[in-house]
Amino acid sequence: MSVQTMGIHHITAIVGDPQENVDFYAGILGLRLVKRTVNFDDPGTYHLYFGNEGGDPGTIITFFPWSGAQRGRIGDGQVGVTAYVVPENSFDFWRERLSSFGISYQETQRFGENYLQFQDQHGLRLELVERAEGRENTWKSGDISAETAVKGFGGSTLYSSAPEQTASLLEEVMGLEKAGEEGEFIRFRAKGDIGNVIDLKKRASGRGQMGVGTVHHIAWRADDDEDQLNWQKHVSSFGYHVTPVQDRNYFNAIYFREHGEILFEIATDPPGFSHDESPETMGETLMLPEQYEKHRSQIEQVLLPITVRELNQ
Repeated sequence: MSVQTMGIHHITAIVGDPQENVDFYAGILGLRLVKRTVNFDDPGTYHLYFGNEGGDPGTIITFFPWSGAQRGRIGDGQVGVTAYVVPENSFDFWRERLSSFGISYQETQRFGENYLQFQDQHGLRLELVERAEGRENTWKSGDISAETAVKGFGGSTLYSSAPEQTASLLEEVMGLEKAGEEGEFIRFRAKGDIGNVIDLKKRASGRGQMGVGTVHHIAWRADDDEDQLNWQKHVSSFGYHVTPVQDRNYFNAIYFREHGEILFEIATDPPGFSHDESPETMGETLMLPEQYEKHRSQIEQVLLPITVRELNQ
């Protein structure tokens, strides 16, 4: 069976203080907080989702904020860098914006593209890249306009403990096309127009340690439940142990750990984030899965309060 993913569905990371997390991704980067819910396995912890105005697949970064948790170490077995795509000719705006908030950045070039590289306040490695592909994000946040707003993921850089095996997986199992090699990276492309560029570091450099400032997993897109079941069979046929389907309320998920130790998820595009809130009010209310609704008052007492604030230069 020949299958190809459209690209990244979402990326999930571990961070520290939840208000600092909201201030950075909603306030500084201008993403929309599209869902505030809880970790289904640890309901005393938020699970926060940020994306474009519609919370579309390919734009969503999610966080488990654990205040006071141990700092992680970025390394093999993880997404090392998360890339966001912004409109062409918007780098001057972003240089000024990052500087105005005291965020230091580096400018670098890879595969003929320019990147602004920086970190969030919890140590997560990020970068911006200008591209024409991908539709504009119309979510209005402070000084950020559709002409400068983050569209969604540009892609990610994978750090693998077994790069050759991860490269084979990306091509043979996930259906990405090898686009080239340059320096210490191999580039792959998925067929979508966003979240579609994956750079793989060619050499292992030391195993990462999960904790604050690291990515927990990367999720790839499945069209729907039927497509996901096809993916489950497809991935299993290559000898990977794939989990049963798990209901994550806003998508269904299956998981497997590839040979380079990176945790992969395959998530369905539907039902999306507006099935339990209106598109206009997404992210404003704490939404709980049915099994935790009866414990709402206790959960709300444990969770630290968060506020979405517009932060202007």
